[in-house]
Amino acid sequence: MAREPLVIDGQSITPGSRVTIDLPLPKLNSHTELSMPVHVIHGCKDGPRLFLSAAVHGDEVNGVEIIRRILEHKAVARLRGTLLAVPVVNVYGLIHQSRYLPDRRDLNRSFPGSDKGSLAGRVAHVFMQEIVSRATHGIDLHTGAIHRSNLPQIRANLDDEETAGLAQAFGVPVLLNSALRDGSLRESAASLGIPMLLYEAGEALRYDELSIRAGTQGVLNVMRSLGMLAQAKRKRGPVDAVVADNSSWVRSPESGMLRHAVALGARVKKGEILGYVSDPYSGQAVAISCPFNGIVIGCANLPIIHEGEALFHVARFRSGVRDAADTVDSFQQHHSDDELFD
Repeated sequence: MAREPLVIDGQSITPGSRVTIDLPLPKLNSHTELSMPVHVIHGCKDGPRLFLSAAVHGDEVNGVEIIRRILEHKAVARLRGTLLAVPVVNVYGLIHQSRYLPDRRDLNRSFPGSDKGSLAGRVAHVFMQEIVSRATHGIDLHTGAIHRSNLPQIRANLDDEETAGLAQAFGVPVLLNSALRDGSLRESAASLGIPMLLYEAGEALRYDELSIRAGTQGVLNVMRSLGMLAQAKRKRGPVDAVVADNSSWVRSPESGMLRHAVALGARVKKGEILGYVSDPYSGQAVAISCPFNGIVIGCANLPIIHEGEALFHVARFRSGVRDAADTVDSFQQHHSDDELFD
């Protein structure tokens, strides 16, 4: 039985075709036309319909490059099912190199949106109606905020068996069992029964090669797990990911200049010194202690900080911390030597 065409924004996409569609968005105040680009690969054979999204926060650009590499990968020419890839969801934020939209709203707190709502709500509505509602699965690509880096990690509802399986298949060292947030894309996808992963890695406004390689390979792994792509001829050993049920940011006790004593991905013990904040005038330093055993999965990069600022993101794990550290080490070594497209 032949597959049905896929219709997006009134355009019919026949099976076996690959097209780019520009979804109309509200104009800039300069009357400049804007659109949200969507790359659609509608396979000849039936299968899952996966959406990939990046730059929901306009300054988080690693995902833009991940989607570019996925679309160029030779394996997608033999796709089973449908890929809906949106490299830039928040076009306004990308233009202004900003996390937010011009109305100062966070798009990832504006879902499912409304065609009569705020600017953020209208963009969210377009994305939900034209992309998410047509998908069976989703992966949203993010980075840390500006001047903060994240260790490659998946955030998802790991209490759902299918979602947990996809998270393990992605192949990053750390999985965070993350609650749904009001207004988030994950919450709106969940309301439609769509299993979804959120990939976090790297820093806003920066390309990070390890994060990009890991994210590209992770998306391919999930597509193979779903049966959308043939299995790789050279199978890689699976990453034995470790699960964190909770995490906390360690905040600065003083304002001043930050010096790191541990690196991103480091195994840390309760009471261990994570860094120092020194007074730029007197030079006196205050030590920042770790509150519990864990792994550093996020950290601030800017040395100029204020009292109360989030500096080190530490995760607790179900398995032993040593096991988690070993997983992180092997992951970083693997991807630092990786030749993804050989």
